[in-house]
Amino acid sequence: MPGLLSSPVCLTVICFLSWSLRPSRAQIRTDEVSGVQYGRLESNVTLACGKSQIRIPVAWHLNHSSVLPWHKVTSDGTLVLLHVDHSAQGNYSCYDNRGLLLHSVKLRLGHPPGLLSISCKVPNHTHVRCSWVDSVKTFLPAKYNASFRGTGQEWRPCVVDVARKHCDVDHPAFWQTIHILRISETNALGSETTSVRFRLHDLLKPDPPESVLVNELEGYPKRLIVSWNFPSSWPLHDAFPLMFQIRYRPQGSIYWSEVYAEESPVMIFDALAGYPHEVQLRARDEVNSDSQWSEWSPLLLVRPWEVSSTSESPELLLPDYIFPFNTKPETSTAKPPDHPEDEGNLGLAILLVLFSVVILTTILSLIFVVWMRQRRRDHVTKQELTSMVKMKSMPI
Repeated sequence: MPGLLSSPVCLTVICFLSWSLRPSRAQIRTDEVSGVQYGRLESNVTLACGKSQIRIPVAWHLNHSSVLPWHKVTSDGTLVLLHVDHSAQGNYSCYDNRGLLLHSVKLRLGHPPGLLSISCKVPNHTHVRCSWVDSVKTFLPAKYNASFRGTGQEWRPCVVDVARKHCDVDHPAFWQTIHILRISETNALGSETTSVRFRLHDLLKPDPPESVLVNELEGYPKRLIVSWNFPSSWPLHDAFPLMFQIRYRPQGSIYWSEVYAEESPVMIFDALAGYPHEVQLRARDEVNSDSQWSEWSPLLLVRPWEVSSTSESPELLLPDYIFPFNTKPETSTAKPPDHPEDEGNLGLAILLVLFSVVILTTILSLIFVVWMRQRRRDHVTKQELTSMVKMKSMPI
């Protein structure tokens, strides 16, 4: 057997078989990609056929197809793709004239980063969240690095959430006047850094009040009780009080009435009986006058207690001081429609106007009489002086 294997015929057969199997191994390797190359869209991209400079004819394939985008092949086998677009992305492979795989690479196309559009929210004194929007759609994976500092302070990290494109800073130096945030975006084609300056006092904007409830008060057709909770994101501490603004109006009206309060609940005394009312709340830092009002809470619709035809409302029987609710004078621009309950007030107003007219007429009459009497006196005095002058001029 050893002599048979060493014979020239057997060696020839073995060499032929090994040569015939080489294309199969090359075909298996066509699915293997040696690396990823990145290129810029709408530019020319050069792909080399391996690291060594070869001087043999080569054939390029894109995703196992010989159909390629607009291109040219140089004498050393380099593929130059001209003015590429997204259709030029994919797996490129180059082969020699015998079909052997020489090199393969994956091509991804995109743009380098541009400046970011950054906005920051300050829902309370202990937290800042800044988010951003890309001004350039890169089509490539990117990494972000963010840092934050106050005037004269050291840079500190702003914790990045890449998926949501925002970063968070806890316990910022609120006493600093100016703060700076810088964010760097990096991808395979380049890097860009964006910086913004802002004042935390100006950006402080609480979240809307939560668990807002509006209830009727049984037996009182012109009253509503409004209650709420502080925003869950706001620290419940005496050092950070909130001011609340309540606005309400009859459904269909364009005019709002407003009440300001510091604590919940609040009693509304001038609701329009028989009409459903729209009610909303918002909040603002009470100490910082530069802060912003929160967004309005969701609109609530509630109808005051309805007067029964068999019972009499105690609205005018019990004084207001028995209701220990926090109220403040409202600023109202609303003019409710006429209602039978307001007829008494209208009659009183008419009487006051008539009384004022009578008083004014009497005063004017007295002034006229005094003026006439003074005029008569002046006339009599003038006549007497004239008579005396005439008597002195007569001869004796």
